[in-house]
Amino acid sequence: MVEPHSWIDGYLRAWESNDPDEIAALFTEDAIYSNEPYSIPARGRDEIVANWLARQDKPGETTFEWHPVCLTDEVSVIQGVTTYPDKTYSNLWVIRFVPDGRCREFTEWWMEHDAR
Repeated sequence: MVEPHSWIDGYLRAWESNDPDEIAALFTEDAIYSNEPYSIPARGRDEIVANWLARQDKPGETTFEWHPVCLTDEVSVIQGVTTYPDKTYSNLWVIRFVPDGRCREFTEWWMEHDAR
C-alpha cells in the first residue's frame, strides 16, 4: 500500500539534502517529472536526479508547508506554499504512484506570489 505522507516526507528530505540516492529512491526508473505542466519533462530516474541537482536549492533556504487535496494509493494531489528568503510560491503537485510507493509521474504547478 502506498503511503503518500511517507513519500512526501522523503521528497522533503531529498529537497533539503540534495543527496542523489535520496532523490533517486523516490522515482521509478522510467518516471516522468514535469516542473511545469506544459514543459518538457525529465524522463527517467537518472535525468530526474541530474535536473534536480542542476536546479537544487541550498539546504535551509526554503520552507514548505503543505496539505493534501486528495490522497490515494494511485495518485495524490498536494497543495503547498514554498517560501524562499526573497519570494514565495504556491504549489500544486500531482503525484502518480506505482504499488511499491515510488513515483512514476510528478507534475508541479507553481505560481509566484505578488511581491507588493
